[in-house]
Amino acid sequence: MADDSDKLEVMRHSASHVMAEAVKALFPEARFGIGPPTDEGFYYDFELPRPLTPEDLPTLEAKMREIVAADLPFHREECDKARARQVFADQPYKLELIDDMPDGEVISIYRQGSFVDLCRGPHLATTGQIGPFKLLSIAGAYWRGDERRPMLQRIYGTAFETQEALDEYLHRLEEAEKRDHRKLGKELDLYSIHEEAGPGLVLWHPKGAMVRQVIEDFWKQEHLKRGYEIVYTPHIFKAGLWKTSGHWEMYRDSLYSPMDVDGQDYIVKPMNCNGHILMYKTKVRSYRDLPMRWAELGTVYRYERSGVLHGLARVRGFTQDDAHIFCRPDQIEDEVIGVLDLARFMMQSFGFADYQILLSTRPEKYAGTIEVWEQATAILKRVLDHVELPYEIDPGEGVFYGPKIDVKLKDALGRAWQGPTIQVDFNLPERFEVTYVGQDGQPHLVAMIHRTVLGSMERFMACLIEHYAGAFPVWLAPVQAVVIPIADRHLEYARRLEAELRAEGLRVQVDARSERMNAKIREAQLQKVPYMLVVGDKEVEASAVAVRLRSGQDLGTQTLAEFKAMARSAIAARE
Repeated sequence: MADDSDKLEVMRHSASHVMAEAVKALFPEARFGIGPPTDEGFYYDFELPRPLTPEDLPTLEAKMREIVAADLPFHREECDKARARQVFADQPYKLELIDDMPDGEVISIYRQGSFVDLCRGPHLATTGQIGPFKLLSIAGAYWRGDERRPMLQRIYGTAFETQEALDEYLHRLEEAEKRDHRKLGKELDLYSIHEEAGPGLVLWHPKGAMVRQVIEDFWKQEHLKRGYEIVYTPHIFKAGLWKTSGHWEMYRDSLYSPMDVDGQDYIVKPMNCNGHILMYKTKVRSYRDLPMRWAELGTVYRYERSGVLHGLARVRGFTQDDAHIFCRPDQIEDEVIGVLDLARFMMQSFGFADYQILLSTRPEKYAGTIEVWEQATAILKRVLDHVELPYEIDPGEGVFYGPKIDVKLKDALGRAWQGPTIQVDFNLPERFEVTYVGQDGQPHLVAMIHRTVLGSMERFMACLIEHYAGAFPVWLAPVQAVVIPIADRHLEYARRLEAELRAEGLRVQVDARSERMNAKIREAQLQKVPYMLVVGDKEVEASAVAVRLRSGQDLGTQTLAEFKAMARSAIAARE
């Protein structure tokens, strides 16, 4: 029996075994993969004689309830490889797992009733101790995450200690489904991804591109204010550059295969840093020139397995809001403080008040010496302590060339999204001999700070869509106002309003369709347009507009000057 502190995890793990027993009862020929607990529930992978459908889940749940009601004890057994292979002789996926275990390792097996599974445990004492549960969905999953291996069927479920906690979680799931950026991205005509073009490659539609442009323009303005310079680098480089940097060795699985160009290997860039380093090295730099802050909205390409691609949140081609700061070692702390200040300003500007900070330390595969890693990690820790930001240590999650500060944004539902990152790097400057001339007239290695303050435009857009449920604040909305003429005779006035408001910098459209006014209002609300400007005879005569909000609130008639002032105020306040 587990301690109370991890009882929920143990309960969910036990529930996954009960689910597997239910599947075995309905499909005796089932072959079993793995069934671990997760942060929010559990899953189990199966090879079954037919595809499952959502209609199968209530049947499986009913069978699980029978098993829970039977209050069957979980029995642990220990054996060697030979015995384990006998027990699971008809289960090829279990046999593969057994064969991968070190010789001589004690193997544990758990039984409840007639069901037996290969498992390290621990489990509850009996099935009857499993709390309220729910099976949630069915998905496909490659065996061991490898698309070259068989596709199994994965059943997701969850379990909680009380019905109230389960109901609350299911409500959050309903809200998350309504906010799903893949669903809203299609409904709001923001972007698309096409099998013909390639999985994980995003096509930005006009509305999505407009939101992105507003974000990028704001990003550039704020960087210029803070002493950054904007640069651009190519999408492909010679492969040898990535061998020098260590990406070829440390990051190979994420790089696309080289292409032959005039007999030499090139690859599409996975990162922007090497290009910035080459630009830095075009001149001899003095200590007086530093720090140099170079920013780039640079598009990069990284291979991701098809099974983990997820809308805009996990893609193969994405644009980083990247920057690299070249500085002296004595400038690092001040520069990191400046980046944190910019990151906090950006998060606040986009409506994120809650976030989690992690200090990610040396991974298993790393470049450089342990001493250099400890030096860089200590700098980041001192900065976080100095600015009095609470943080947690995230062991082994740094990048191969340096430790980093990771900021996880919390959206309206409390879910965490990868946001700003700040990395201190002494390794790439050494590999590329990136130096400055010091006061002593001698060359010294620069320190590099790699950083983003949004992450990637794609993932940040996914986060924004779900945070606001598609109802962007006025300053970000792709269409800020729709002019709705009641009848065709009001169309000329509507067009004049459109032109005048556009001249003021507002993003406005006229709904000239021959639909009823209420249908046009409903369509604008579905498109989550902040303002609907209804114009009829009264408005034409008074040179005014009847203003409605997407919430359904009717603000009544306003003069055009009053509406402009209201809209400008909302945009300036980034409401």
